[in-house]
Amino acid sequence: MGKEIERKFLIKNDEYKKFAKGAYYHQGYLNSDKERIVRIRIIDDKGFITVKGISVGPTRQEYEYEIPFSEAKEMLNQLCEKPTIEKYRYKIPLGEFVWEIDEFHGKNEGLVVGEIELKSEDQKFLKPDWVGKEVTDDPKYFNSNLVKNPYSKW
Repeated sequence: MGKEIERKFLIKNDEYKKFAKGAYYHQGYLNSDKERIVRIRIIDDKGFITVKGISVGPTRQEYEYEIPFSEAKEMLNQLCEKPTIEKYRYKIPLGEFVWEIDEFHGKNEGLVVGEIELKSEDQKFLKPDWVGKEVTDDPKYFNSNLVKNPYSKW
């Protein structure tokens, strides 16, 4: 069983851009029910399908597999809920962790969220100065919910 322990934070400024180059992500949801999420994602020229279970605090089951790019693109265009998510992701190593900063575009333009994946829920980590308020438990920041209620409508 795959397991993801992730904490999520708002990002206060664009200082993170000094440390990494962003990669383009395009993703959509075949199913965005809170108990089971099925996501299709393109990162540059690779396709992925991900299945996630219900979140219990910062923890949930997660399974991800690479799929053919052409099939991922077709599913995004024809099967996924609209609008799809467009963003640039910046991966910033800091100590033993990697911060993933998502700078959203399209209907979620202006939203910038950072995530850190942990080995245990109580694991300690350093927060860079550009990291702000924690939003781990606020479902409106889940990518799957940004499809139903985009940041531009808040």
